[in-house]
Amino acid sequence: MLTTRFVNGAPNWIDVGTPDIEGTRSFYGGLFGWGFRSAGPEAGGYGFFQLDGRTVAGGMRTAPEQGPPSWTVYFRSTDAEATAKAAEQAHGSVLCRPMDVMGQGRMAVLADRAGVAFGIWQPGRTKGVDVAGEPGSLCWVELYTPDVPAAAAFYHKVLGLETSAASFPGGTYTCVNPAEGGEDAMFGGIVALADDPAEARAGAYWLPYFEVTDTDATVARAQELGGTVRVPAADVPGVGRVARLADPYGARFAVIRSAPQQT
Repeated sequence: MLTTRFVNGAPNWIDVGTPDIEGTRSFYGGLFGWGFRSAGPEAGGYGFFQLDGRTVAGGMRTAPEQGPPSWTVYFRSTDAEATAKAAEQAHGSVLCRPMDVMGQGRMAVLADRAGVAFGIWQPGRTKGVDVAGEPGSLCWVELYTPDVPAAAAFYHKVLGLETSAASFPGGTYTCVNPAEGGEDAMFGGIVALADDPAEARAGAYWLPYFEVTDTDATVARAQELGGTVRVPAADVPGVGRVARLADPYGARFAVIRSAPQQT
């Protein structure tokens, strides 16, 4: 699972683009207990979702021409320009060129070979989110893609990510970890779109998971707040109880009450 001991290639930031930042604040505030703090007038409406004063995510209003409402996962890089160049060389693309963010760091938005958008965050004063792996915060990410081997090769070339196979009843799950830290630093997985009808209809993307204390209660609350249940809550042996949701504007995410880790 994710922690804030960020290493190269691991997720270190996440934000949501939405047509209604006030409505989005209300939804996630009611769902996870998040507050919202503006980054200031010079930030173009960007702000920080916070849990007990600790930043868990960012968010801002986006226009229709910027794409549908969605969460973007950012991965740590020590050199945003070099990572953007590596993405192009690996047959991906650069959607937003590397840029300085008020001295806090440098960011870029890239796309992999399948067109899936993801972000790069090169830390400056801001290293990343303040909390991860705890209730109400990011704990896992999952890539849905049409070609798992091609995706694994792309992210290995661009971010140095490594993959390993985990068997489960009915198949194999491709786990992802940064080169630094090995499998102990595992933070996500890669899933073939063809193996998941719900995601096959929606298309390739990075899905963020947020830890919760009660998956079923969170699902019920999301519906009360205007969200949608994309995949109902279900137990995944050895993993936890998982549900896939969308906020009132269509941004997709998942929630999980993780199973206790075996010692």
